[in-house]
Amino acid sequence: MISSATKWIGSDALVQALSNGELEVEGLLAGASNGTLRCFVEVAPDCRVRCVYKPVAGERPLWDFPEGTLSMREVASYEMSQSLGLGVVPPTVWRTAGPAGPGMCQVWIDEIADVQLVAVITGGEDLSDWHHVFDGTDESGAVVSLVHAKDSALQKIALLDSVINNADRKGGHLLVDEDQRVWAIDHGVSFSAEDKLRTVLWGWAGESIPDGLREPVTRLQAMLDNGLPESVTRWLAKDEVVALENRIDQLLVAGIFPLPSPGWPAIPWPVF
Repeated sequence: MISSATKWIGSDALVQALSNGELEVEGLLAGASNGTLRCFVEVAPDCRVRCVYKPVAGERPLWDFPEGTLSMREVASYEMSQSLGLGVVPPTVWRTAGPAGPGMCQVWIDEIADVQLVAVITGGEDLSDWHHVFDGTDESGAVVSLVHAKDSALQKIALLDSVINNADRKGGHLLVDEDQRVWAIDHGVSFSAEDKLRTVLWGWAGESIPDGLREPVTRLQAMLDNGLPESVTRWLAKDEVVALENRIDQLLVAGIFPLPSPGWPAIPWPVF
């Protein structure tokens, strides 16, 4: 029997299965920039769930990130989400072994495709339900606008991206499951020591971090006072850990969502 993986989130059985269970490869995800396999793993007798397996061997080298580290950054991003109490990244673990060697394994989210969190709309449309990001033109020359929903879960993700320095927050990396829970995936290009925040979630840029995010902000302060969690830092280089501390400090001092960097493209391309 195949079960929805989200029903198992929070269970020790799921973590054990992702970490050590035998992966049955279902297929290769077409269009992924790195080798990404969708697999089945057994979490209970006669009950399997889907997961995503990204082996280090399938990573495409990048000029601005150390080779063979993208899967580790995925794990670090999940651990930071958990450490801040955000719970917006699907359970993600490191596997020392798998069909293609070591890499990360993450719960597969069954997406409800008709829920739009990020959209391109015709210029001049009502923006009361949207945060405006920027305007552009389509292939016919008509004005269009990139927008994202005014959603508290997206705001949590925007905060997480600010902390982990996410260089590639596309609209397609934001998923809604059958319980209407919002998830963020694909964090392989995060935690750079250089300022690389690139996202479609600029709707809160320059605004004060609201009281609704008081708990993660309090946890960020505790990290500065008591040290960053080893569950995050073990996957990062020393200069990346120092940069992470500095980002947290700057975020807390400013008390606002960061603005785009003048020295780095603000929007990922393509946006979906």
